Amino acid sequence: MKAPSIHVVNLGCSKNLVDTERLYGDFLTAGFRVADFPEQASLVVVNTCGFIEAAKEESVNEILDRVANRTEGQKIAVAGCLSQRYLDDLRKEIPEVDLWVGTYQPGDLLEKVRSASWGLQPECASTNRIPRLLTTAQHFAYLKVSEGCDRVCSFCAIPGIRGGHVSRTGDEIVQEIRDLHGAGVQEAILIAQDLTYYGKDLGKGHGLAPLLRRILDETEIPWVRLTYAYPQFIGDDLLELVAGSDRICKYLDMPLQHGSERMLQAMRRGHTRQGLRDLLGRIRSGIPGISLRTTFLLGFPGETEQDFDELMELVEETRFDRLGGFTFSPEEGTHSMTLGDPVDPEIAQDRLARLMRRQSEISLELNEEKIGRTLKVLVDGVAEGQSHRFDARTEFDAPEVDNSVQILDGDCEPGRFTEVRIVGATEYDLEAVVV
Repeated sequence: MKAPSIHVVNLGCSKNLVDTERLYGDFLTAGFRVADFPEQASLVVVNTCGFIEAAKEESVNEILDRVANRTEGQKIAVAGCLSQRYLDDLRKEIPEVDLWVGTYQPGDLLEKVRSASWGLQPECASTNRIPRLLTTAQHFAYLKVSEGCDRVCSFCAIPGIRGGHVSRTGDEIVQEIRDLHGAGVQEAILIAQDLTYYGKDLGKGHGLAPLLRRILDETEIPWVRLTYAYPQFIGDDLLELVAGSDRICKYLDMPLQHGSERMLQAMRRGHTRQGLRDLLGRIRSGIPGISLRTTFLLGFPGETEQDFDELMELVEETRFDRLGGFTFSPEEGTHSMTLGDPVDPEIAQDRLARLMRRQSEISLELNEEKIGRTLKVLVDGVAEGQSHRFDARTEFDAPEVDNSVQILDGDCEPGRFTEVRIVGATEYDLEAVVV
């Protein structure tokens, strides 16, 4: 008799993806199989996102689609931020779902499935604990260093969903990186709701810089990447550490949200426009050649054309290497709901389009400056539909959201490092040949 199988449909951010991988680990340890497709699974789990309206819509549509297309005897469970936030309402609206849980808690969904009278009881469990099943390419992995957030940004509902900031211990993180590297992972991407706040709740001697020192000293992982870094706690010790290490990628993902003094105050970001400018200058001078990624929020209540102009001035001054944007979504329970009507959606979308249009020009200019350089890249895999070409990334680019390097020819192996010479550039990609 075949063991029951599970398939998780993951929605949302990389932090949610780590929860999905841990969820798979729970069920694999219990003796379940992993189904490659939803229609093949005994149990389908939709791991939802509830951050903004578009994400909530996508999550609800996915739940409805899974319910409508369930196979005979298949069970549907829903987990994640959306169900954590709207559990009672969703139960009433979509009664066809068999089981609802909130955000990931170790073993929680597994125990609820075991308690249900569904007959999904594997005959034997794994003899080894499986902490997580990587769903990314096997040479990079997201590593969550903390849960929750203590920030009070007026547009964000995450603290109400995920709770306050709780750091993992350095021992746990170091051991997970050792395990991942032992399994072939070459790049550990550190993630959190607020990466630079790491360790503040653990007491004196903890923090992001001390954690990085431990990772460098106690593991052999070749690349460590920093993402979701709130500006407030980026100190000189961190900048010096990144600048002096060839294993910490010269890359920083630091969502700024806006560049206008008025908007930063209304968003309750806790820093000023000039403070941001000073910090960005310190980062650029302290880590020569660093790649800076940021995200901006357009159409926040009260945003004027002057506010947008100030944001664009910051973009022109800083010349971010990578930039993303989204428009404001009013979220229940956030301070922004008390600030009046948001900007007309068409105006907000127009501002976002203008921002991204200018960023594409900056990106092209920065990429063209790399032509002729020799760079170390991590090969991600064979290019889609191009058996003789490969997709790769430099240390300046995170997977899935940033530029890629298209290797036009040469002998490459996915998951390995190689050196290439840049021979061409577009707005969001580089072309290269193996050295």
